[in-house]
Amino acid sequence: MYHGKDSEGNRRRVSRGDLAVYVFLGIGIIINLIPLLWMISASLKAPNEIFAANWLPDDWQFANYAKVFSLIPFGRFYLNSVLVAFGVTAVTVVLSSTAGYAFAKLPFPGRRVLFVVFLSTLMVPFHVNIIPLYKIVTALGWLDTYAGLILPQVALGFAVFLMRQFMLSVPDDILDAAKVDGSSALRTFWRIVLPIQRPALATVGIFSFTTAWNNLLWPLIASTSPGMRTLPVGLGLFSTSTSVDWSLLMAGSTLTILPVLMVFFLLQKQFIRGLTSGAVKE
Repeated sequence: MYHGKDSEGNRRRVSRGDLAVYVFLGIGIIINLIPLLWMISASLKAPNEIFAANWLPDDWQFANYAKVFSLIPFGRFYLNSVLVAFGVTAVTVVLSSTAGYAFAKLPFPGRRVLFVVFLSTLMVPFHVNIIPLYKIVTALGWLDTYAGLILPQVALGFAVFLMRQFMLSVPDDILDAAKVDGSSALRTFWRIVLPIQRPALATVGIFSFTTAWNNLLWPLIASTSPGMRTLPVGLGLFSTSTSVDWSLLMAGSTLTILPVLMVFFLLQKQFIRGLTSGAVKE
């Protein structure tokens, strides 16, 4: 047995099994951090140092980050990614929470059948829908617009399924009491249900944001002008048919991950509560 301290400073016994889990998790963290640390290091190197054996640059090239903005319209790409990611997240959270509430708590004919049909969309790869989506977006005149970049990404079956499962945990007695007090269905949803579901909303929000932020295929298809490109598409400009400017590509990639990290750190408590909700039964 080994000894450690809990959050209150009291000594507690740590079994060898727990210690093995901690060691395993520590190794996993290090393995996952190595590519990230290499990316940051490479972003500060000269092009001839990129694949050198040394981890730290011999000559720190902080100017690489300024070059990213001077060689390509990186600021415009950043703005497009922020608008698209937050737009997708906002619409997805609204649609998934209302649909999840309807599937979980509002009785209507064919509810179970419709939910099963909706879940079946999870088995259809996004690549299968590309041509129909492209034809629809083109017919509506949304090609190379924010609407064309945002709306095809908001119908996430996983988000609706997740919100429905969380909505099922809301006691019916609370909803019945609100109904007896004269509260409308919309008011009950807004004032009672949504505050209870903050962890679920944070979970859906983080998944939606990271998915939209990292999406390359659809923005590549739906944007035809440089002014509508997002970051994943814009980073490809550092690659040519003959060479890749790895130092600038790594600098741009480092800047690209910052919003995702900020969103996660701001919502991490709610996100962890959302993932662990229901794991322990009282």
